[in-house]
Order: sequence, then C-alpha cells, then structure tokens
Amino acid sequence: MHTPHSKLTQFAAASLLLCAASASALAQRAPENYDYNPSWYIAPSLGVLDADSRFGAGDRGESAALRFGKPIAPNWDVQFGTSYGRDRDNGQRYQQNTLGVDALYMFSRKSFRPFLLIGGGAERDKLNRALVETRKTSPYLNAGIGFQYGFSDRWAMQADLRRVHGFMRGDDFNFGHSNNNYLNVGLTYAFGSTPTRPVERAPEPMPQAAAPQPMPAPAPMAPPPPRFEKVTLTATELFAFDSAKLGPDQPKLDQIAQVLNDNTQINDVVVTGYTDRLGSDKYNMKLSQRRAEAVKAYLTGKGIAGNRLTAQGKGESNPVVECTDKNRTALIKCLEPNRRVEVEQITIERRVP
Repeated sequence: MHTPHSKLTQFAAASLLLCAASASALAQRAPENYDYNPSWYIAPSLGVLDADSRFGAGDRGESAALRFGKPIAPNWDVQFGTSYGRDRDNGQRYQQNTLGVDALYMFSRKSFRPFLLIGGGAERDKLNRALVETRKTSPYLNAGIGFQYGFSDRWAMQADLRRVHGFMRGDDFNFGHSNNNYLNVGLTYAFGSTPTRPVERAPEPMPQAAAPQPMPAPAPMAPPPPRFEKVTLTATELFAFDSAKLGPDQPKLDQIAQVLNDNTQINDVVVTGYTDRLGSDKYNMKLSQRRAEAVKAYLTGKGIAGNRLTAQGKGESNPVVECTDKNRTALIKCLEPNRRVEVEQITIERRVP
C-alpha cells in the first residue's frame, strides 16, 4: 500500500503537469478567436478516485460522472450533474455520490481548450467498516483544472483533475472534513451544430484613385445688363445759334442710333430740348421743341422706330448755369450749357460692367 505522502506527491505531480499545459495554452490564445458550439452538451466520464486516507479504504478506486454543460459566455461554461466514486481495501468499502454545479473558465475556444473549474453542491458519503455502515450527507466545494479537446463541432474530449472538499459535521464522521481527488476522462457531445465563429470578411480593396476628370469649361458669363444713363448734347454741337437745323456731321447722334439699334429692348426714350433765357418764353419753347423734333427725326432716319422715341421742348426751364454778364457776346457764351438736347434712358459712351 502506498503511504499518504506518496499519494499526495503523485497528486501534486499530476497537477503541475496540467498547470504547465494550461499556462502554455494561455500564452498562445487569441482572446477574440472563439470557435465553439453554444448548445447544451452531455459529458459522461470515467475516472479514478483517490479517497481521503481518513476513510481507511484503499489507494485507488474507480469513479464515473454524468454532467450537462453549456457555454454561457466566450470564456465561461457551466456544468451540473452527478458523480459516483468508490474505494475498497481489506473488507472496507467507501462510496461517495455528489450532486452539484461547476463553473469553468475557458482560456481558449480553439481545439485545445484548457480551463479552471470551481463549484459546489452536496455529497453523500457511505463507509462500510467491520460490518458497520456509516452514512452522511454534507455540502462540498471543489476546484480543479482540466481541458477539452474538440474533434468537431459536436464531439470533444474532456479531462479534469479536481479536489472535492467535504464539510462533514456530526458524529457519523468525526474528523470534520474530507479531501477526495478525482481524475476524470470522458467525451462531450453537443446537441446543436451551430458553432459561433467570428465573421471573417474579405479585406476591402484599397480605394482606387479616381481618374482626374477634366475641369468643366466655365459657363459663358452672361453679358451684364446694360445700364443706361442720360446723355446730354450741347446745342452748339448740334445746331447753329438760334437754329433747329442739324449740322451735316453728327457722330454722337450716330452713336445713339447704334446703341438703340443694338438694344431693341430700350423703349420710351425721351429727347428733350432746352434753350437759354435769351428771347421770349414762347419763342424759346417753340425753338426747344423744334430742336427735339429734329433729333428724333435724325434717329428715325437711322432705323429707330418712332414709337420708341418721344420729343419734347422745355424752353428755358431747368437751367444748368446762371449768368450775369452784361456783354451780350459773353452772356451768350456763358449760357451755352443751357442750350442743350438731352436724350434720357441710354448711355452712349460706354456699357457699365
């Protein structure tokens, strides 16, 4: 028979091996690389029971377990179920049944999935010794390490090493607590077949630089609308003194005619004649009217429709200058700006942009 010390040494050695394997897998795991079936699974197993020496049974016994599990998070499984273990030696027989639930922290969801477990429940211990049977139901806590190895979406292997610590109180077992070690190996079968995997998207192609598009030709700018101003022509340029007869060369009136022919939308053009204050009001009114009529006649002779033009005389009204010269020649010269013909609504010199 092995001593309790040798049993403890073997348990520690096995624990170290599993811890080393778990640490190696943990160092290589990719936290987001989950690949698992989220359905419920069944996990039957067979194993070895290393019973607490205080029960007085043999070195090793056999065990079996049936558990049901389910992944509940990327790193967590929950398993609940029952186990049975027995150990015999020299006519003494020890049995333990457990019913409980375990939480498994999964370090990986790849094919090799090491885990830590912790759980609890109720245990039923029964000992036959010297024809005396002792029974006791007690709460327990257990902890351990293990791994799963997936063969497919449904099938995997599970192995774990756990210590079951029973809280035994009362007269049936007077040593107060127990520590049993279990090594379990079994299979798991998932009832569903929809593994959760990260969606792998094909890398998006790099955006192609758009071919340079020719710059659109600027839209032709519409010519600015003409702005027309009043044009004042001095009578000296158009007529002899005290006359309504136009001279032979009239470049400014030709320019006015050209503008009106180019801009047929211009209508209601007013041609107004003015005189100075020399002479009677009646005479000056008639003279200014004749001069306005002469300008209108000249423009219609250049192709301007007469209904676009209005001729009017205003005599000596609206003087531009006031003169007080006593000398008649000087006075006539001074009053020259008042003798004029105004063509309103158009500008001849320029089109203002």
